[in-house]
Amino acid sequence: MLKEIFNKPTKWSAMKQLILKEVDDLIIDSLGIVSFISFFVGGVVAIQTALNLTNPLIPKFLIGFATRQSVILEFAPTFISIIMAGKMGSFITSSIGTMRVTEQIDALEVMGVNSLNYLVFPKIIALFLYPFVIGLSMFLGVFGGWMAAVYGGFTTSFEFTTGLQAEFIPFHITYAFIKTFVFAFILATIPSFHGYYMKGGALEVGKASTVSFVWTSVVIILMNFILTQLLLS
Repeated sequence: MLKEIFNKPTKWSAMKQLILKEVDDLIIDSLGIVSFISFFVGGVVAIQTALNLTNPLIPKFLIGFATRQSVILEFAPTFISIIMAGKMGSFITSSIGTMRVTEQIDALEVMGVNSLNYLVFPKIIALFLYPFVIGLSMFLGVFGGWMAAVYGGFTTSFEFTTGLQAEFIPFHITYAFIKTFVFAFILATIPSFHGYYMKGGALEVGKASTVSFVWTSVVIILMNFILTQLLLS
């Protein structure tokens, strides 16, 4: 499948429009749900950390430190990607699967168009912007943690900011975005595979969407484990 995607590329004039449409469908349409989830989960992480710091000898700046580590290392790149496996993945599988059921893919092949390149390549290119979504998630997660901790009376803004800056390792950002690029490729290819090669009618489109979500989530979790071992060990 991957080899076929890059064979017989579609004309750039048509591909450009397809890529812009995929950016709108996959990236722009995801910003709202990602922003909402990231802000409130960041707040929950900060509150739970604060409620567990019951010993008065433990410094309050650890609230900011724990929020930063949780959001940047795991929540933003990994758990947002699993959520996107449900949103983006199901959308990709159902849209391509519907085209398979209604024989639109067969029509593309009859016209001499490489249907895999036409349908899947724009999604891969559009998801190169996926790190922007994760960067927004990181910012809003930390900001939500700051809002919850400061306005909830758990710590001061100065202490929270001190925790954000404490023992900061720049490679953690690099690690998060390396994972993000890998997850973006997974989000573009596995749902496309399940949609393109599905068989049956309209009922099977729903089943294919469910299966693609499960497999995309499993592969993301496995790759998260492997990349963490390789990059942070």
